[in-house]
Amino acid sequence: MAVLAALGLLLSGCGTGGTGARDEGPAGAGTVAVPPASPSPSASDSPRPAVDAVRLVKDDPKVSASVKRGLKPCTADQYPVDVSYGKLTGGSADDIVINVLTCGDAVGMGSYVYREQGDRYENVFRAEEPPVYAEIDRGDLVVTKQVYEKGDPVSNPSADDVITYRWSGSGFTKVFSTRNEYSKAVGGAASAEPAPDN
Repeated sequence: MAVLAALGLLLSGCGTGGTGARDEGPAGAGTVAVPPASPSPSASDSPRPAVDAVRLVKDDPKVSASVKRGLKPCTADQYPVDVSYGKLTGGSADDIVINVLTCGDAVGMGSYVYREQGDRYENVFRAEEPPVYAEIDRGDLVVTKQVYEKGDPVSNPSADDVITYRWSGSGFTKVFSTRNEYSKAVGGAASAEPAPDN
C-alpha cells in the first residue's frame, strides 16, 4: 500500500511540470518587429504595439521629400528600413531609431530617432546626408557617415566618420567622433583618428 501511494505521488509530481516562463511563441508578423518587452517594476505595463516605421517616416514633416520619394518597397511590401528600439532619451518608453536605405546597395539615405510623446512619436534627431546609418550603443546614439573621394565605388569608401551623440534633456549633443581612413592597398587596414569638430 505504501509503495502504491509513493508511486501515485511521484506520477502526480511529474504531471504538474511545465516550462513556465520559458513558454513563448514567435513574434507577430507586423510591419515592424517589436522586441520582447524589457522587465519593468510596474505590473500594469503591457507590451507596446508594433509601430509602422514606414508610415511614421512618410507622415513626418521633418523628413525630406527626397527620402520620402525614395522610400518604396524593394519587393512586394518589403520596405528598405532598419528599425531599432532602446533607451536613448530617458523616457519611460523605448525610443525608435529608423534607418532608410536604398534597395539595390543598402546605402543609408536617412537616419531618424523618434521619442514617444503621449499617443504619438516626435522626431528628435535626423541625419540626411547619405550614406548614413544610426545605431543604439549602451544608451548613446552612434551615427556612421561614409566618406567618398572621387572615383570611390559604393562598396569602398575612403573613410567613415563615427559620431557619438548623447541625450541632454532636450536634444542630442555630440560627445565624441572618430574618423577611420581606409587604405587603398589590397589588404590594407583602416587607421582611426579623431575627426575634426566642425
